[in-house]
Amino acid sequence: MNGMALTPLVERLSELITASAAVVGELDLDHLLRRLVSEARSATGAEYAALGVIGSHGVLTDFIYEGLDPGQAERIGSLPRGRGVLGTVVREKKTIILDDISEHPDSYGFPDHHPPMKSFLGVPIRAGDAVFGNLYLTDKPGNFGSEDIVVVEALAVIAGSAINTAGLRERLAEMAIVEDRHRIARDLHDTIIQDLFAIGLSLQGQAERTESETSAAILNDAVDRLDDSVEALRGYIYELRSADEGRPDLGSRLRQLAERMAAVYPSELGLSLDPVTSPGAEVEDQLLKVAQEAISNALRHSGTDRVEIELSERDGDLTLQISDSGVGFDPDSVDWGMGLANMRDRVERMAGAFQITTGPGQGTTVVIVLPPQR
Repeated sequence: MNGMALTPLVERLSELITASAAVVGELDLDHLLRRLVSEARSATGAEYAALGVIGSHGVLTDFIYEGLDPGQAERIGSLPRGRGVLGTVVREKKTIILDDISEHPDSYGFPDHHPPMKSFLGVPIRAGDAVFGNLYLTDKPGNFGSEDIVVVEALAVIAGSAINTAGLRERLAEMAIVEDRHRIARDLHDTIIQDLFAIGLSLQGQAERTESETSAAILNDAVDRLDDSVEALRGYIYELRSADEGRPDLGSRLRQLAERMAAVYPSELGLSLDPVTSPGAEVEDQLLKVAQEAISNALRHSGTDRVEIELSERDGDLTLQISDSGVGFDPDSVDWGMGLANMRDRVERMAGAFQITTGPGQGTTVVIVLPPQR
């Protein structure tokens, strides 16, 4: 195996494991799944990548894709329903790799205006015995190989864990008795931790097979950080088992979120959380999702060793500020469709104000101001 060719793939997988574990406590499923699709496409060099989520009736209920521009997608029309080779991946619960998708006996063909696709790699998304959908890629120059399978199968495990965790957390929101919290904590332990452990074993096996010392070192480092992430998840499970039925206030929830996310990064947190009037459960949940995105960006991209988080209330207005003194960025040159726009849109739906102050070498400050909620 060519170690030099493997190294960038391993580095991307290592980064993704750290990032996915960091959001396990307060999971924004849509954001994580979109990132998984982007990482799969980037890591393999595929022209197109997609992730399909299968509903209870066996058809796709969600379909996240990259590679098609909005105009192409609009001309194609309705999204896939999981027929053809896509359905075969889910039905047979196994990875399928093809040099030419049209030669597979289950090939269903493409609708009008769909771009031609040839090489194919499809992996089922599962958690335990349950299959939630598929992660697939097409049109890689030179076709897909064994290294691509290792990366995409690991990403599929993370996707399955994310979907399963989201379902478990929905059940948690509907069940307030202690016995149910304990049962859900047990489910999290028996599925998510098992899946993360399986990824660790896969990485260790890959480290043993690679001939490159550099690649082996990167893989082993990823395993070590994965172990740290498992410990952070166990801490969250402990909170589930020991929490009473009372809902923690916004400051406590923000502190718990930030500490869980920072557990797998070297950065320190500066927390200044004043007591504030609750804006209501629904608004709190949305605000925490915005905070998660902003904190995640600071931890992953700023390059700073400290992130400051401030929560305050003045004249009825609730203000949340996340800042760092890191590398900053040019807001006019970044893709606002990948996270930044999501934060802004969430805040606007809460009738709030959203502001980012940044520049190359100037650090980044995100400020969210919410008016009194009626």
